Amino acid sequence: MNKGHQVKIEGDFAPQVGRILNGLPDVEVIRREARGPSGRGADAVVRFAGSKTPVMIEAKKRLNAVAARQISALAEERDLRVIAIAEEATAEARRILAFHGIGIVDARGNADLRLPGLWMHIDGHPERDHLKTPTNAAPKARLSGKTGVAAQTLLLEPERGWKVRELATRAEVSSGLAHRVMVRLENEGLVRAEGSGPGKVRVLADPGGLLDLLAEETAVRPLRTPAFRLAQSPNALIRGIAKALEGNRVDYAVTGAGAASLVAPFVSAVPIVEVWVSAHFMADRALDEIGMEKAETGQNVELLQADDDGPLMFRRRTKGVWVANPIRLYIDLLHDPRRGREQAEVLRKEVIGF
Repeated sequence: MNKGHQVKIEGDFAPQVGRILNGLPDVEVIRREARGPSGRGADAVVRFAGSKTPVMIEAKKRLNAVAARQISALAEERDLRVIAIAEEATAEARRILAFHGIGIVDARGNADLRLPGLWMHIDGHPERDHLKTPTNAAPKARLSGKTGVAAQTLLLEPERGWKVRELATRAEVSSGLAHRVMVRLENEGLVRAEGSGPGKVRVLADPGGLLDLLAEETAVRPLRTPAFRLAQSPNALIRGIAKALEGNRVDYAVTGAGAASLVAPFVSAVPIVEVWVSAHFMADRALDEIGMEKAETGQNVELLQADDDGPLMFRRRTKGVWVANPIRLYIDLLHDPRRGREQAEVLRKEVIGF
């Protein structure tokens, strides 16, 4: 932000909104009463360096990816500049809002405002991995682990109508867990119910929103075994690993940039081949059997293992190799610091489609 100028925000908003805005440096908040019905139009004005911009304020207690998408849709529908104010906002929610040109300020001190003549970006206090559920609220089915697999199941067949028992069977989870997932997604507006009684099914209403929420809540903290295997090219390396694992009857699924290079030709850079292997495989002790050696540095392979074999669910055979399903692959790419987000977004556009 240009020094020497103060941002003034004048509007009709709740005290807690004013408190959060007042926490920003060089910002003066001026509260005023509403001047008659506005039809839910602009309810604040931002003044800076001679400019005057009407904005709509959207206040939320907790702002996740789903809420961010809803605010983005509202801004487009109303054709107004919007600033979202939240006690807590996830990193993914902030990214979605910034992508759509929507301002965001939260109580942690994070801020991103891009208005005529004004660009303010502040990184606040470090955030938790996800927003905690209030102690007086019913626990939500957070989309990680088995609940994440249930969400992947819906996304892999986005036009299908699902009964709870069908989802449980397909995702290999309990009916109770499948029901909790469905209830949460219905409350979030991501699925809608059709029919009633025994014929009642639920259908995805917003696949893109569910994908954003799943990516936001899925924890990716695998046990990693770095290794090296001699190969002339990334493609030869992938095929050599696949052949060795299959020869030793080890379930696996190539993921990351290696899998993306097989699924879609637009990904060419494969610095390290990442492979999910069964949780039961003794990776440290059996590298020799699959033609690898452990590497402290200079690895070209990483074997990934979770507490169970959830990452292998719905794997697909592609060009003679087992690869992670597209939804799992998208999430893994997002967590890869080596151009992973860029590759994930291209995969989403070209392969996933929502």
